[in-house]
Amino acid sequence: MKRSRSLVFSLVAAVVAALGAVWVAMPAFAAGATASFVKTADWGSGWEGKYTITNGGASTVDGWSVVFDLPAGTTVGSYWDALLTSSGQRHTFTNRSWNGRIAPGASVSFGFLGNGPGAPTNCQFNGAPCGGGPTPTTAPPTSAPPTTPPPTTPPPTTPPPTSPPPNTGLPQHILTGYWHNFDNPAVELRLRDVPAEYDVVAVAFAEATATPGAVTFAVDPGLSTSLGGYTDADFSADVRTLQSRGKKVIISVGGETGRVAVNDAASAVAFSDSVHALIQRYGFDGVDIDLENGLNPTYMAQALRSLRAKVGAGLIIAMAPQTIDMQSPGSSYFKLALDIKDILTVVNTQFYNSGAMLGCDRNAAYSQGTVNFIVALACIQLEAGLRPDQVGLGLPAGPGAAGGGIVAPSVVNAALDCLSRGTNCGSFRPPRTYPGLRGAMTWSVNWDVSNGNNFARTVAPHLDTLP
Repeated sequence: MKRSRSLVFSLVAAVVAALGAVWVAMPAFAAGATASFVKTADWGSGWEGKYTITNGGASTVDGWSVVFDLPAGTTVGSYWDALLTSSGQRHTFTNRSWNGRIAPGASVSFGFLGNGPGAPTNCQFNGAPCGGGPTPTTAPPTSAPPTTPPPTTPPPTTPPPTSPPPNTGLPQHILTGYWHNFDNPAVELRLRDVPAEYDVVAVAFAEATATPGAVTFAVDPGLSTSLGGYTDADFSADVRTLQSRGKKVIISVGGETGRVAVNDAASAVAFSDSVHALIQRYGFDGVDIDLENGLNPTYMAQALRSLRAKVGAGLIIAMAPQTIDMQSPGSSYFKLALDIKDILTVVNTQFYNSGAMLGCDRNAAYSQGTVNFIVALACIQLEAGLRPDQVGLGLPAGPGAAGGGIVAPSVVNAALDCLSRGTNCGSFRPPRTYPGLRGAMTWSVNWDVSNGNNFARTVAPHLDTLP
């Protein structure tokens, strides 16, 4: 989520051209480690690729780099679970902070979207051939791209399994909005002035401290000044005021510039303890994970389970991933959601600021700002393991709130109808309907108020009509 005056940014990373020749020290190579590539989807003009790095050796791989060439006319688009640098048609993917160590017998993977018909060649893993053989002097032969999409796992013929949702005291369908704890061009609001249409208010944001994993929160001094003096005591009282109206208030961690890192057992404890302290101090009903710079699903799951053990079954656990984070169940954010499915309340994916993305049919990249985009991407989560009551549609509140993907609230309602009823769909139709879809989220309450409350006044009453 963006907080600064400059709101136009892209979450789909373009290929970065490196200036000049740069010597890079490669991580230590562990004999027996390989990197294998497969196209997981191909729609003619583009494809989705996946590299799996397997450590077949006897020693741990401590950091990795996969380097390959793409032919002229083929480029890299979105990518996940790795970092990318490029020089012309040569692309270098390196590990993120949480997936650099690979124990003997273990594997990790990363993925990306390719634009054009080509495929990787001349692949090297940590400076050696990806397959473990001699470095090829010419590009290995590749097969012609298929004329039809490759087979994918057929959708289930029965609805995905469901289990009772956590007892959070929320209505069946909810509207979530983010409240700014900072001063920017949107209207500043005291927490108690959030419009009544919102069921859940996510306070943006708790931020990192010098202790890895730990977070802190206090009323922003700039916001306090803009509101003529707004203290932590005023804020705490406003939390109680909203709760007296039947609303829930949760603390959101991270945001677009957030740097909270939970990458080991110690930082997981620090996260759980510090969030619990904020809940006790301010009375928050739960936590929202909005880490837009990567997360470690193993240790974040530990932290959230520990927090729930402290707070109890009524704890709201929400997530706000970017679209790229929910393209595959193997990606870190999606894996976290599935790993804590038994205690997870809702995933409000940010269906904006992302460009074109694949949907659950894996046959085409849908353009943001359309019913097709919202429905096809939400379908991935619904068909890959999340219950309908755990899926919410996150959209910008209006002009100024995002750099791309802004839609009229009526488009949000159409997407809700398509997913829950099978009506008002675009050209894409999901394989089934999902009654009980949780609802919608917007960035943000402040931007919605700035735009006349049009989002909340349009979407909230429509949620009450859903099955």
